[in-house]
Amino acid sequence: MRFMILVKANKDSEAGVLPDEKILTAMGKFNQQLEKAGVLLAGEGLQASSKGARVKFSGGKRTVTDGPFTETKEPVAGFWVWQVKSKEEAIEWVKRAPFGDGAEIEIRQVFEAEDFGPALKPEFKEQEERTRALGTKKR
Repeated sequence: MRFMILVKANKDSEAGVLPDEKILTAMGKFNQQLEKAGVLLAGEGLQASSKGARVKFSGGKRTVTDGPFTETKEPVAGFWVWQVKSKEEAIEWVKRAPFGDGAEIEIRQVFEAEDFGPALKPEFKEQEERTRALGTKKR
């Protein structure tokens, strides 16, 4: 099972404040543990929403809004994608993460092709597999 682990943003991350060396070192060690255990598939920190954009779709019209997204209650500051046996295993890994007071992490299961049953035609399944393989290659 794959899970996306969402690290919620806070006032500092949205202000563009970078983590200090102590936090970066602790997170690096945690990521090494995830790698060693074969859990980590991907993981990145995200720039503040002020450096982002949103595209809203309405009929044939596309409206672009530049960040920051002040109306967003829970912006995301980073993420991991993990391969684990269960949600409970993902929870146990998150509990070991080196976050301080006030941090909030969300765990969401990623859909697998099998979840769609017969609605996912073979050509779409093959396309999804090709797309996933591209994500594992360095650009």
